[in-house]
Amino acid sequence: MVERSQVVITSSDDWPRETWQDPGRGELSWVTLFSGDRTPTDSMTAGIAELPPGGGGRIPHRHEQPELYYIIEGTGLLTIDGRESVVAAGSAIFIPGNAAHCLRNNSSTTLRLLYVFPTDSFAEVIYRFDEPDASAADRPSAQGSAAAGVVQI
Repeated sequence: MVERSQVVITSSDDWPRETWQDPGRGELSWVTLFSGDRTPTDSMTAGIAELPPGGGGRIPHRHEQPELYYIIEGTGLLTIDGRESVVAAGSAIFIPGNAAHCLRNNSSTTLRLLYVFPTDSFAEVIYRFDEPDASAADRPSAQGSAAAGVVQI
């Protein structure tokens, strides 16, 4: 952690792209933009993730920290605690800490999103994967007021 946070202006072109390809768990790439182990920042970690067509999570995962997603482009199917919602460019999502979640790109174009964790460093986010759920067909749909712009799942 840094002694004092500083103003940082950066670009995804400034950092290496990291990838994760696991036939059972999914495929994605990301660029970490802010993380206390890389930048003179604290309290927040953020980056840009890209899910190729058909890519993304196949098995839900959890981590202690809550997480924010903001979908920059594309569409996908987001599952949180067994409930599915379609997300698209402009969608903002809050995922509570320890909620089982995964995002799949079910379209023919790349899905890009901003992710944010309230923690000093991305290294502090420990991913725990759930086993595949045999009862996926029984999952309830998203409920709430789409007219109000909020869907509670």
